[in-house]
Amino acid sequence: METALTRLVGVRHPIVQTGMGWVAGPRLVSATANAGALGVLASATMTLDQLRAAVREVKARTDAPFGVNLRADAADAGERVRIVVDEGVRVASFALAPSRELIAELKAAGVVVIPSVGARRHAEKVVAWGADAVIVQGGEGGGHTGEVATTVLLPQVVDAVDVPVVAAGGFFDGRGLVAALAYGAAGVAMGTRFLLTSDSPVPDAVKARYLAAAVRDVVVTRAVDGLPHRMLRSELVGALEDAGRARALLRAVRHAAAFRRLSGLTWGQMVRDGLALRHGKDLSFSQVLLAANTPMLLRSAMVEGRTDAGVMASGQAAGVIGDLPSCAELVERVMREAADRLTALSTVRPAR
Repeated sequence: METALTRLVGVRHPIVQTGMGWVAGPRLVSATANAGALGVLASATMTLDQLRAAVREVKARTDAPFGVNLRADAADAGERVRIVVDEGVRVASFALAPSRELIAELKAAGVVVIPSVGARRHAEKVVAWGADAVIVQGGEGGGHTGEVATTVLLPQVVDAVDVPVVAAGGFFDGRGLVAALAYGAAGVAMGTRFLLTSDSPVPDAVKARYLAAAVRDVVVTRAVDGLPHRMLRSELVGALEDAGRARALLRAVRHAAAFRRLSGLTWGQMVRDGLALRHGKDLSFSQVLLAANTPMLLRSAMVEGRTDAGVMASGQAAGVIGDLPSCAELVERVMREAADRLTALSTVRPAR
């Protein structure tokens, strides 16, 4: 299936695997790329040396195009961009709107720039700055999320910009891909669906929690870092929501110290990164401190398999996913379902 997205990034299928921290490493990204979709490496939880090594490992596993997801507000964003350029990565995606300068640097090196946005005005801004495409995530998506449903947000952005738009938030099968194309998108991005594959490095016990979840078990909470965050309901999430401010701050500082040791960041860099999370939002300093919970709480579940001590970011689609195919099987299934749906639609005739 050829769309503006496949032509732009050079993949066979208009499907993107999103850059999920602690999940989208070389194993998942290369499996996705070999299946003909666009795999995206998550770099926010990596040191600079780990990022360079991960890029090289993906390149050793596949000849297909892939991307790297970057935090535009990170203190070392410029250094990470230079690694992407130096290593010849095809695509740079951003969880937040990158600056005009970062976009220009990447484009000058021939890198395709695809920021993720959650509002029409953000899409218009990054496209005006030179973004080659945008990923639009509606409220159904996992992790940090907004309040506007994909079915409302997507057509707004498609009408507002003249670059390929990739739909995210609630997609897990071929029917969703066809629906996104009908809205005017050039493809879909899926996170939770790729997390729940046999190629995903997430521990089996954690995958089992996802597979057992119903739609109502995927909730939005502010208890982790002060921002709306969609994840699986768990005992820990309940405890965080019930915790008093003092206990929450103590936990945040403890996790911040752990992440500083793991990431190699200085306290100054972590404070700057935390403050950048405000993004015009009216967050208190205590809420900024709470942002330090996120990397380590995610790591506890996604790497260590501790569902009792970690959080499990999730899109609402987790409630309707019931198996663990390989990336190759998943992509083949999605494309087959999409072809079947398009064939069925071709038989529909307007009433006379």
